[in-house]
Amino acid sequence: MGRITVDVNEEWLQAAREVLGTDSKVATINAALRSFAVRKQAVEIVSAFDSVPMDFSGSEAAWGYSGGRDLGRLAEDARTIDAA
Repeated sequence: MGRITVDVNEEWLQAAREVLGTDSKVATINAALRSFAVRKQAVEIVSAFDSVPMDFSGSEAAWGYSGGRDLGRLAEDARTIDAA
């Protein structure tokens, strides 16, 4: 782990502490940096899934117990929610 000296906006730091639930400046900064790193990974994962064609036809009959769910509109519905 590296050590740096940084001037930080105290209001933003306090707001981040409240959102992240951290109890120190170091913990807040590390949690915020981790949050952005995880967000970047999530975007990459979603992009990878988005690049693969998915065929949900017949999904309503493919599940065991109590029947299935029709997942045919899953991708379209997800994009509609994102656009809203």
